[in-house]
Amino acid sequence: MTTITHLEVRDTRFPTSRDLDGSDAMNAAPDYSATYVILSTDAGDGHEGHGLTFTIGRGNEVCVAAVNSLASRIVGRELETITADMGRFWRDLTSGDSQLRWLGPEKGVIHLACAAIVNAVWDLWAKREGKPIWKLLADMTPEELVRCLDFRFVSDALTPGEALAILKRNEAGKAQREAHMREAGYPGYTTSAGWLGYSEDKMRQLAREALAEGWEHFKQKVGGDLTEDRRRAQILREEIGWQRTLMMDANQMWDVDEAIANMRSLAEYAPLWIEEPTSPDDILGHAEIRARLAPSIGVATGEHCHNRVMFKQLLQADAIDFCQLDAARLGGLNEVIVVLLLAAKYDVPVCPHGGGVGLCEYTQHISLFDYIAVSGSLEGRLLEYVDHLHEHFVDPVRIDKGRYLVPEAPGYSITMHPESLARFQFPDGEAWQE
Repeated sequence: MTTITHLEVRDTRFPTSRDLDGSDAMNAAPDYSATYVILSTDAGDGHEGHGLTFTIGRGNEVCVAAVNSLASRIVGRELETITADMGRFWRDLTSGDSQLRWLGPEKGVIHLACAAIVNAVWDLWAKREGKPIWKLLADMTPEELVRCLDFRFVSDALTPGEALAILKRNEAGKAQREAHMREAGYPGYTTSAGWLGYSEDKMRQLAREALAEGWEHFKQKVGGDLTEDRRRAQILREEIGWQRTLMMDANQMWDVDEAIANMRSLAEYAPLWIEEPTSPDDILGHAEIRARLAPSIGVATGEHCHNRVMFKQLLQADAIDFCQLDAARLGGLNEVIVVLLLAAKYDVPVCPHGGGVGLCEYTQHISLFDYIAVSGSLEGRLLEYVDHLHEHFVDPVRIDKGRYLVPEAPGYSITMHPESLARFQFPDGEAWQE
């Protein structure tokens, strides 16, 4: 048996605000950051479990403290006991301590901390099995997958039996879909030219570079001044043409009626969707926006959706056209899989949020697994790509002609280089002394 002997957590921050990388209407100058977890064991094989949760700077230390508060719930436990019943482990970590649960429950900083730990466990398990996460999941039987999940609070919308049926109906074609991904890659879209803080010249330059690289789908940040949003949309349409796809992201800036009015003004630029048009907690507001913008503009949301219960309600209320789950805001991979299954039942495509350090590394596995084993479809599905900070990972994402190539290294692709962890340690790392 393999015992988890130590949990290390690091406050890792990248000074992206210096160049306004990642800037949008709500987050004007983010410093992309990670609460970074490393799990050590007594196995002696050199394998460690790595996981992170994403923040944008100040407050990352709060998430680090939350991880430390949860460490006693995993240190000393046997990996094989955890993996034999991942659903029970997940519930114990997220709800087993009734005092810590008060800080959520299952949302906010404590849930972000759970995500970092849960994903580190999955990373360790996949490394021990010698498989990338997507392959570890795809090779499981439906029964094994369902044992990894907690259906509490969503069983009115998705029962374990329904989850089994969804997984079983796609078993026959898994090998063919896996082969297709290895040959063609997973379709993506780029946000790199559309950050709100970029100048017109930089936008045009980055759009042209993306076109040369083969990108067909682009996203623009909106939500500042409407006149400026229109001007920037015109710039992007001039650069990418009208035959390519444009999406828009308001990052929660608008009230419901304001979102509808602004998107009707921006409709002439033919956006596929408006992302996070209002408060991420406003399920009925999203439903109202969707109803009044349909069918010309879809509604996408999810990167700030706390848990599976909120996604259940968004789907039940017909509030979204695209499900944009976040790999580190949900409570780790167990909860992500529940949301994938919910979306499959309600026939809503999953397009995960990828704009943050490590999120593209995570989400490539999620989307591959979704296509191979859950949805069996690429219709309406695109995976976000942001060209930031991949060089700090041992096995970074690989992109070719606007498509994600299949990751082959064992684990969750989230292991960072030790020198990057040292250089960007906050506040004492070299990068923060410059």
